[in-house]
Order: sequence, then C-alpha cells, then structure tokens
Amino acid sequence: MFRPQKFSLPPLRRSLSARLLLLTIFFVMLAEVLIYAPSVSNFRLTWLNDRLASADLAILALEAAPDENLSTDLKSELLGRVDAFAIVLTRPDRRLLLYTQPPPAVEITVDLRQSSLMSGIGDAFGTLARRGDGVMRVIGESPQNPSMLVEVVLNEAQLRAEMFGYSRNILLLSIVISVFTATLLYLALQWLMVRPMRRITEGITEFSRDPQNAATGVKPSHRDDEIGVAQSVLVEMQDDLRASLKQQERLAALGSAVSKINHDLRGILSTAVLMSDRLSALDSPEVKRISGPLIQSIDRAINLCTRTLNFVRDEGPELHQSRFRLTELIDEVAADLLVLGEGQTAVNGTVTALANRVPNEVVVEADRDQLYRVFANLTRNASQVGAHAIDIKLGPDNSDNKYLVIDVSDDGPGMVKSARDGLFKAFAGSARKGGTGLGLVIVRDVMRAHGGEIELLSSDDSGTVFRLTLPRAD
Repeated sequence: MFRPQKFSLPPLRRSLSARLLLLTIFFVMLAEVLIYAPSVSNFRLTWLNDRLASADLAILALEAAPDENLSTDLKSELLGRVDAFAIVLTRPDRRLLLYTQPPPAVEITVDLRQSSLMSGIGDAFGTLARRGDGVMRVIGESPQNPSMLVEVVLNEAQLRAEMFGYSRNILLLSIVISVFTATLLYLALQWLMVRPMRRITEGITEFSRDPQNAATGVKPSHRDDEIGVAQSVLVEMQDDLRASLKQQERLAALGSAVSKINHDLRGILSTAVLMSDRLSALDSPEVKRISGPLIQSIDRAINLCTRTLNFVRDEGPELHQSRFRLTELIDEVAADLLVLGEGQTAVNGTVTALANRVPNEVVVEADRDQLYRVFANLTRNASQVGAHAIDIKLGPDNSDNKYLVIDVSDDGPGMVKSARDGLFKAFAGSARKGGTGLGLVIVRDVMRAHGGEIELLSSDDSGTVFRLTLPRAD
C-alpha cells in the first residue's frame, strides 16, 4: 500500500551538502588548532634565540672597547637594539656585563638548553596567558662559541605581543585554508556523492508517488562504485516491484473472473450432483460402482472452486484436519491420474504410471482434500510434461524426527532454467507452454498452512524430484 503523502527534499541549510561543508570547516579548523600549538611554541623559541644572537653581537662591542668601557649612550643604544635591560656573557675565565642601570627583579627564567617540545608548548601558552610587564631572564649558549653562555634580561610583554600577532596571522591563514579546503572538498563531494544521492532520492520520491509509471523512479547509471551498485540494485527492485504490482492486478482480475465462473460452475455441478444421486439410486451394480467416485469427484470440484477463489482473494487455505493413512490418499491420486492418463493416451499416446511406495502404517493428520490437491498437482504436472513414471516414497528422517519427509520423483524431461528461477511464483514458474504456475503456488501455500514445506531437490534430463515435509501426527 503506497501512501499519497508527498515527500520533498530539505532546504539547503538542512541538506547533506550544508552539513558536509560545516563539518569540513570544523575539522580543518581543528587540525589547524592541533598544528598551532607546536607552531606557536616554535615561534617563541625562535624569537628568544634571535634575542640571544642579537645580545651576543651587542656584548662583542663591549669586549672590543678599550678597557671594556663604553659610554652610557652607546650602551643604551646597544641594549635598545636588543630590547633588553641587561646582557651577560659568561666565559670560562670571566664575565662581561652590559647594562645602564640595575635591571628590575627577574620574575621568569627560561633556560633554552633544557627546552623540549612539550615544555615549550606549555611555556608558550603560559606566556600568552600572563598579563602585565613581567621581567624575563633568558639563558642560552652563544651562537658564536657554545662554550660561552649568554643571558638576556628583557620585558616579556614584547614577546607576548609578538606571539599574539603571530596567532592572529595563523588564525586568518587557518580560516582561509579551511574555507578553501572545505570549498574544494564540498565541490568534489557534491559532484561525486551529493548530486547522485539527490537524484536517487528524487527518483525514490517520484517512484513512491506513482510506482506503476515506468518513466518515474531511479535511473540506471554507468558508475561502478558503491553509488552505482546502489542505483543498479534500486532499479532492479523497482522493476521487481512493478512486476509484482502488475501480477497483483492480474490476480485481482483473475479473482473477479473466478468469482463469476465459480457462481455458474457451482450451479452446473449441483445439477451434476442431483443426476449422480439419481444414478446411485438405480439397482444396477455397474452404475453403483461408477456413481460413488463420480460423486466424490464432483464434490472435490466444488471444493476446488471455492478454495481457488479464496486463494485469489489472498485468503489462506482453510484446513479441516483429520487422521488418515497417507497411502490410501496416494492410491486415490493414482486412480485419478489413471483416468487422466486414458484421456492423454487418446491424444498423445503417453501413459503415466504412479508407484506408491509409502508404507501402509504411515498416518498423517492433515486436511485430506487439501493434501490431495498437493499430490494431484505434482503428479498431473509430471504427466502433462511427458513423464512415464512417478515414484512417491518416504525420504530420509530429519534429525529431530518431528517431520515426515516424502519425495515425489518422475522421469520427465526436467524444468527449464526460467521455470526453476520462477518456481512457486504465480504466472512465472510454469514448465509448460500456456501454464500459469498457480498449481505449485497453491501446493506451497497448502504445505505451509500445515506447518510443512516443499522444495525442489533436482530437475534435469533424468527427471524432477520434489521433497515434501509434514509435521508427524501425534
């Protein structure tokens, strides 16, 4: 049942495309944040090393001066180039100091000789988090001579300002990279995934509105990836569903026709029953012998009309179970098949013999008429395709011994592949030209209504074998 509700695709802000775009920007920004931490730590370390190198050059002017004495103005200029309060150069034999006035008290000491990745990241975020003009003392090896140490006392606020400026540049660059990457990824996903998925969604929506219109639905594509496979599977499902809907229409038409035929046929058969009753009242032994099976056949024909009508109305077979010997039922099927064979002999010269090899002590609890239909359909199908011999026997016991297994085999020409593929499907599983395939569908429904099953074991040039399973009688 298809609901008339109309589905529509979501607006752009709630679409899969918009979500992909936002997620891409978010993940790129997250990656930039992870990259930012070591990056800002490296910027801080580079800045401090540059100050040490500048301080090392400035202290060389003091060393080159006569008596290592410089004017106050020159000292101020050298310190201003380094932006330092004081510079200390420690040699193995002496120390050189460059300052104009005693520096302020040191609050933070940074020894670049002991710097590591994790400690550098922590110190960098610590610098960004602090406020005010804190005084920092930086210690490191001289770029000119590693045996000498250079110490610089400077204002941390300048380093912090430089780091904030670097962070702003990184943020702007990250936004540009994120938007650019997200746009490229968005366009790629839009072309490769989102647009095909929207087409599939639109096709499914159109199909749900009018499933019987062949112009609607998902269209096949030449893609060989997962989306292409999904489209191919959906196209096959659409075709199968359309075929099922057409079959339902045909069954509905058949049901309407059968209901009309059933009304007229029951009247005809009722007349035949009255005539049979009159015949059975005659004293002729021959008439009495014939009238009994004739009445049974007419009653069976009436029940067949009623139950076929129930089938096309999609009603399950109504069961009236009783206990009886299975071999007696198969003997009745054999007798009716013999009558059918006499008619066939007159037409095509073939006779089908049925071998009943079911032991006499086997008792089943089932609907006798419905089970008769099962064996009658199977044996008549075999006879109609040219089988000369039919064998009905018990199959191997199942492991829990809860089911009775019956094998029905014949020596006919076997089923063609199309008949095997459409087995147990109405109008698709007939093995002979002009057949409807309803017989095996009814057989399967009857078996399942009894709690059993039917399966095709084999069908080739040597013949066909069906296996029936029925719950054993208590």
